[in-house]
Amino acid sequence: MPPRTEKTTALRVAVLADSDTRWKWGALTARRLTSGASGASAQDVEISGLLLRGRATPTPRQLAEVGDVGIEAGRVREVTAVEFLHTVRDEGYDVVVLALVGGAVQAMLHGLAALRLAARPVVVTGYVGVVYEKLADGLLLRHGADIVLANSRHDAERFRAVYEGVGADASAVTEAALPFLGGEPHRPREGRDTVVFAAQPSVPASRDDRMYLLRRLVEHARLHPDREVLLKLRSKPGEHTTHIEELPYQRLAEKLPGGLPPNFRLVYGHMGEVLDRTDLLVTVSSTAALESLHRRVPTAVLTDLGVREALGNHHFVGSGLLTSWDHLDGGFRPEPDPEWLAGQGVAADGTYATAYDHARARVAELLGAARLPGLAPYYTPATAPGYLPGILARHHLAPDGHPLPGAERPRETGGVRGAVREAVREAARGAYRQGVQRVAPVIRRMGEL
Repeated sequence: MPPRTEKTTALRVAVLADSDTRWKWGALTARRLTSGASGASAQDVEISGLLLRGRATPTPRQLAEVGDVGIEAGRVREVTAVEFLHTVRDEGYDVVVLALVGGAVQAMLHGLAALRLAARPVVVTGYVGVVYEKLADGLLLRHGADIVLANSRHDAERFRAVYEGVGADASAVTEAALPFLGGEPHRPREGRDTVVFAAQPSVPASRDDRMYLLRRLVEHARLHPDREVLLKLRSKPGEHTTHIEELPYQRLAEKLPGGLPPNFRLVYGHMGEVLDRTDLLVTVSSTAALESLHRRVPTAVLTDLGVREALGNHHFVGSGLLTSWDHLDGGFRPEPDPEWLAGQGVAADGTYATAYDHARARVAELLGAARLPGLAPYYTPATAPGYLPGILARHHLAPDGHPLPGAERPRETGGVRGAVREAVREAARGAYRQGVQRVAPVIRRMGEL
């Protein structure tokens, strides 16, 4: 890729995301990485939004509720993996941000490598939040990108250790921070006391555990009628986020005996706006805890269901935040451990403004290179012949990264035939979502009977 000068056209960036939270992470990451990169300013950076078609493809409502990411929802389009690769080939992007689950990142890396572009884009990927499970699996599926962002010093050290431990190049690991931190620091207000429980789609997983948490939250509202108690929900029934939610709290709340107290409410919307009025954030292990800590909002991580890897709250061991509903009911407010905070990228000390400086400089360096080397993921048909082909096939790619036969079909543009084809596509997408979001969870539950 030829070095950039101030006379060149706008820096062109593509963000490919597969869920609402990853869209938020990807779009904001693109903004932070390209602010001033290689002489670019906010005015001469063009960011294209692409959503990878699948079970968690966000709805227009979900796109609107992630908050302002600098890209209008109407300018975001849905694509298949093969369509995305064609777009990169045809559009000549300078930077591509892969805000995807690990397997999809690996597939796109191989697909991009197979394009053999004379001037390929800088490829960036990372994690949307706390990395508490599948560390090695997720990291090795992301290996091969030019930049693998770590949200904290703690994560950067772990990421490098995994890559070096398998003999893979760890130079792509770049420390930054969560891109969506921000907002005014918490200030207690007289006459206001708002407790918010940040729900998670898949943690905990069982009906009994979710009913327990809901019941305790409602009981907390009844014990403290002077407090506003909010259940912050990620999605409405039928919508999907990064993780599958088979037991929505909305449905469980309808079955609570005695109904809901007047000071208890279900809320949606942008987490930052909810935190504006939060005086205590309670969660099991949501990344919302890090947003809350960044703003110095009192934060509690529940131990009621144990401290377990399956719940993700083991990540908060040493944080000083672990507590139970019994203690919270009695008025306890955890105090975060400063040393733990310093390693988590929370940046409550005011250093957030410089958290992306190194990553931004790395992007500028890569953009200025005369030619980028070929993408070289750790997994290849030779190193993982029993694993990689299945990952690529899920995205209609062959083991060499090229589209499988039948995956490339010319898109009809205009005319009656094009309209009919697009209507069929839309109906198929609707049927697919209906199957994965409604029918599949029922079948899974029936299999557990």
